[in-house]
Amino acid sequence: MVRSSVPRLVIAAPASGSGKTTVATGLMAAFAARGLAVSPHKVGPDYIDPGYHALATGRTGRNLDAYLCGPELIAPLFLHGARGCDIAVVEGVMGLYDGAAGEGELASTAHVAKLLRAPVVLVVDASSQSRSVAALVHGFVSWDPEVRVGGVILNKVGSDRHEELLREALDAVGVPVLGVLRRAPLVSTPSRHLGLVPVAERLGAAVASVEEMAALVSRGCDLPALERLAGTAGALPGDSVPWTPGPPAPDDPSRSAGKLRPRVAVAGGPAFTFSYAEHAELLTAAGAEVVTFDPLRDEELPEHTAGLVVGGGFPEVYGAELSANEPLREAVARLAAAGAPIAAECAGLLYLCRELDGRPMCGVLDAGARMAERLTLGYRDAVAVGDSVLAAAGTRMRGHEFHRTVVEPGAGAVPAWGIRGRERRVEGFVQRGVHASYLHTHWASEPGVARRFVERCRTS
Repeated sequence: MVRSSVPRLVIAAPASGSGKTTVATGLMAAFAARGLAVSPHKVGPDYIDPGYHALATGRTGRNLDAYLCGPELIAPLFLHGARGCDIAVVEGVMGLYDGAAGEGELASTAHVAKLLRAPVVLVVDASSQSRSVAALVHGFVSWDPEVRVGGVILNKVGSDRHEELLREALDAVGVPVLGVLRRAPLVSTPSRHLGLVPVAERLGAAVASVEEMAALVSRGCDLPALERLAGTAGALPGDSVPWTPGPPAPDDPSRSAGKLRPRVAVAGGPAFTFSYAEHAELLTAAGAEVVTFDPLRDEELPEHTAGLVVGGGFPEVYGAELSANEPLREAVARLAAAGAPIAAECAGLLYLCRELDGRPMCGVLDAGARMAERLTLGYRDAVAVGDSVLAAAGTRMRGHEFHRTVVEPGAGAVPAWGIRGRERRVEGFVQRGVHASYLHTHWASEPGVARRFVERCRTS
């Protein structure tokens, strides 16, 4: 059962680096330790933070991205994730009011908070200020009257005297201080060129980090007050119902013929950690049997693989190990040569290339990949250039690019996508059953993608 009145909080900040992830993850774990079933969410396209959220709560971390999925899906996706939960914690992205470039508030934390009718807790890095904190908080509280900032958590406070000065300054703003966290160098997680190191790469250390975050938040925050604030969230619109991937069609031809459901192998393990939970749910609902495998460890694809999904991650970090697994590379190449459906995003694109930083990869695509100096980052408005296993020509989808690699050439004879807007270009590859691209997409925005892919798995 899902209630539209699920208590919920949005954890936001004036800017990146203020401590949102520490507070949000610690708060999730602290609430869970109090016996609450906590639903974890992340604003935006980030794949890494939800892994830490899952450790904190024991539930799947889910994304709420108003650009990729559209504002109309935010409440349904939230309710889908919050099934059976007592409280939900939503970690924001960047600064509270930072959204998609050139799109106003779209996809900002503030936008999602308004769509969820949820109170916001502002995490402020107070390490280099005292009285000025009042002006900062006042500005964020008053900028948009529709955003309800219900409290402040002061992070990186240096001493009792520093805390006293900050509290005195904030008295005039009228926003309660719901927590004070002292500087805690032990509570940290390592990062690299694309953000935090994913949980799958450091599970034991990640568990310890989450425990430290929970202890810090439990010591420094007023958990009962935060729980009460979550209970003041407004009711979602009356027409909001949980998103669903949909049940398999009753006249599924593979079932009526007595056949097994087509098996879709999904790459996982430390090298391929970027995936939205809804993708596997959509594939399953479309009639597929989803099986995860680890390209670093497994030397063969799962038996009877009919289709392959290779999502994002860090193949450049594991290039040597991926290259050394020659039996699996050859198995992927054979599957592609047989015309089986293969969907590859970002890291998956690199894995299908001829080489990555000079190391042999699967050789499915006649292209080379290498690390680059420049980070490519941003939302993209895309249209399918030709028919593929994922989409018919002309299908419009929104996506996100986030990589520090280059593939040469950047597009095949039939590109995967045409990028619209100021940066008009084509990118990616469509050849036989392969659809490979840098673009990360969220299939919940276009459920036909999963259905089309599974149908091709049945017929290829």
